[in-house]
Amino acid sequence: MLRKQISVSFFLLLSIVLCRAQDMSLTARLLERNDGNGKSGSLSIIQAPGIDSLIYRYILYNERLGGMEGYRIQIYSSSDKNAREESGRIRAEFISKFPDIVSYASFERPGYYKIRAGDYRTRAEGTKYLLMVRKVFPDAYLVPDIINFPDLNKK
Repeated sequence: MLRKQISVSFFLLLSIVLCRAQDMSLTARLLERNDGNGKSGSLSIIQAPGIDSLIYRYILYNERLGGMEGYRIQIYSSSDKNAREESGRIRAEFISKFPDIVSYASFERPGYYKIRAGDYRTRAEGTKYLLMVRKVFPDAYLVPDIINFPDLNKK
């Protein structure tokens, strides 16, 4: 009986150690990158396991959201009868004036058509672009939104 308890305890301890070792490399694996030219770098992260667990949870939370918390510039919002056509016209005008800023058209119940632009991680970053956009669209304002993940491979 004692022998059985020792062997069960040993396998339990071994499985905990193996799971913990797998846990410690989660962040490093998520941050791996291949440049496409056959070269890949190595990344060594030395940190407490709890930090790695928190980072991994944060990444999974954002993946479930379909993006990450950030800000966008709201240019238009209306529920009028002709809101659909007007939102399309305003978005086309925005694209022609600001081709480098991505714009998004959305519909929210009970009948609001909205045009939002940009994917800004901080309020300060969004405010910088808001000041430019307000020169053409004076009623624009910054709103919290779920934004797309930034392209980290962009050079």
